[in-house]
Amino acid sequence: MFAAFVVAFVASASPQEPAALPPQTSGNVLLTGATVFTGTNVDWPGGVSARSGRIVAGERLDPAIDARRVELPAGAFLMPGMQDAHGHLLGLGTSLVEVDLVGTTSFAQVVEKARAAAAKLPKGSWVLGRGWDQNDWPEGQRALPHHRELSAAVPDHPVWFTRIDGHAGLANLLVLQGANITRTTADPSGGEILRDEAGEPTGVLIDGAMSAVPVPSMAADQVRTRLLLAHDECLRHGLTCVHDAGVSKGVLEQMVALHKEGRWKLRTYVMLAASERELIARGPWQTSDARIVVRAVKGYSDGALGSRGAALLEEYADRPRHRGLAMMPKGAVLELAQRCAENGMQLCVHAIGDAAIRTVLNAYAEVDVVGGIHPLRFRIEHAQVIAAADFARFDDLSVLPSMQPTHLTSDMPWATERLGPERVLRAYAWRTFHGRGVVVPFGSDFPVESVDPRKGLFAAVTTRSEQGGPEGGWRPDQKLSREQTLRGFTLHAAYGMHSEKHLGTVEIGKRADFTVWDRDLRTCSEAELLTAKVLLVVIDGQVVYDGMVK
Repeated sequence: MFAAFVVAFVASASPQEPAALPPQTSGNVLLTGATVFTGTNVDWPGGVSARSGRIVAGERLDPAIDARRVELPAGAFLMPGMQDAHGHLLGLGTSLVEVDLVGTTSFAQVVEKARAAAAKLPKGSWVLGRGWDQNDWPEGQRALPHHRELSAAVPDHPVWFTRIDGHAGLANLLVLQGANITRTTADPSGGEILRDEAGEPTGVLIDGAMSAVPVPSMAADQVRTRLLLAHDECLRHGLTCVHDAGVSKGVLEQMVALHKEGRWKLRTYVMLAASERELIARGPWQTSDARIVVRAVKGYSDGALGSRGAALLEEYADRPRHRGLAMMPKGAVLELAQRCAENGMQLCVHAIGDAAIRTVLNAYAEVDVVGGIHPLRFRIEHAQVIAAADFARFDDLSVLPSMQPTHLTSDMPWATERLGPERVLRAYAWRTFHGRGVVVPFGSDFPVESVDPRKGLFAAVTTRSEQGGPEGGWRPDQKLSREQTLRGFTLHAAYGMHSEKHLGTVEIGKRADFTVWDRDLRTCSEAELLTAKVLLVVIDGQVVYDGMVK
């Protein structure tokens, strides 16, 4: 049915590829005039220097060495390069060129954005977007939507709008017809087709059901453009490294090509998509400068809490007899984990609900590999809702909970409604893990959440929303100190990618990756955590973003 449709993304025709960054420098740099947070117990007054991309000293450098010298403004705060331990680069770039539905406050607003986007496109072309969240809509209108209004407003374009968490989507009638989704269509394994009182599809497809939508594939040039848009967005927000979750062979090829052209500056730790069996069998590898490292694999065990796809041990408090969606049974997780272990690859499995987390832990415990899985540092991505008995198992198995503080602030208006008052106290429990001595890498899960690490800092320190929230915090028992939080985005994230010997702290011999802010993030007010400005981003001794340029 879609054969006659024009393949057009809402804004893909307008943005140009970002301009190439300046050619690589020598990796020699001298930064002076800053307060330095080393991330260790040793303070460095005044500044730091690097030679050939490695930290060599404080504010000293041989005058004969050709280096970029930067006198930072008063109050500048230099810290180890900030990492995001869980993001989606292609997803971020795509979100910048498609219909942005983040922050929409009603379904009517979503429909209007669809109508406005369709008016700019040829009849039959796709209208794609992401970011709607029914939990942000008015009281009494927070049920998952029905396509009626959307289909009436945009009848001549296939419309596919992905929910903010990426685990559900809304299709209009044209898409449902083209995908042959009718009242008689069975729910696929690991997915759900929501239906109305008459048994007709509402247009909301959850997790495994989303794959039925024949969204047009991106051409290589579109992938490149979106990757570069995401690359620049990350640098602008102070990130020096991203753990990119779920990368396909085609996307990886474009990223490596950009690196060969000298256009890819962002340090990238690649988690391959679980379907890339040949690449997994190749084992770990990296570019010669370690700017791109391929050492991990991403799997999915369940859906998301916001769309009630997270797999729970007990039923949802706000949907009786429903326990979410299990996308990978234990046997499938074990098979993938065994394959990763045999090829020296780190497995990182998305698991949000306590049932999914238990399934993954049970599978990890049965992996049979020489030396055990401990050196591989298998991870559970998100680790949002934990059964009381399972906290200790992370430590016992050396499994890392890779967590995103802004999930707490996004979910707190409705999480208790989903989970109930007792179970919610076992959610978003990064301080509980800290208390057990477990390393917790921090990230954002962009574009599900903002790429801006300041929001994650604020969330972990305050457990309040940016608009205020409970004065003492929604989860005061899980508040972290400033330094603990900063380590989540630096040293703990580096540990999560097997690179704590090279990244994560400011120490002689380590890679010269720095993020420089205009104020001390350890001592500024909580409100200033959200307004601090990125002054400089340095990777391997090269200034890759200069926020001081007027």
